[in-house]
Amino acid sequence: MDVVDVATRSRMMKGIRSKNTLPEMIVRKYLHAHGFRYRLHTRNLPGSPDLVLPMYRAAIFVHGCFWHRHAGCKFATTPANNAERWKSKFDGNVERDARKENMLRAAGWRVIVVWECELRRDPEERLQQLISDIAESKRGESALPVSPSIRQKPL
Repeated sequence: MDVVDVATRSRMMKGIRSKNTLPEMIVRKYLHAHGFRYRLHTRNLPGSPDLVLPMYRAAIFVHGCFWHRHAGCKFATTPANNAERWKSKFDGNVERDARKENMLRAAGWRVIVVWECELRRDPEERLQQLISDIAESKRGESALPVSPSIRQKPL
């Protein structure tokens, strides 16, 4: 049984954002402060990555542990009410994420996932690792195949 009425729950769920979340803003500010420039929510790439660094051919997703089911994370809980519906929803999210990541990799993009809980535990360490992952993208750039079907729009 839900502890709030239907209208309140609906209002609460509508307030959950998919863009410009706090974890995403932390990553954006850190990268910008370290000289990285990026595109936001690029819709012409599979999955509309949260940040895209075209120069590095890197796509960054900042995932919430609850919605994207971070394995082994204490924040990836399942609500007790209507558990089957939630399980179906979460399974669909995980399957979609994997499909979009595979599409990006097949198109020659490096996919980096930053989890919400990583930014809660030790944000500085995870963000330094993120910069290392991006730099690795640049070093391995020549080995990545480029797909003509997925291109960045000209500025």
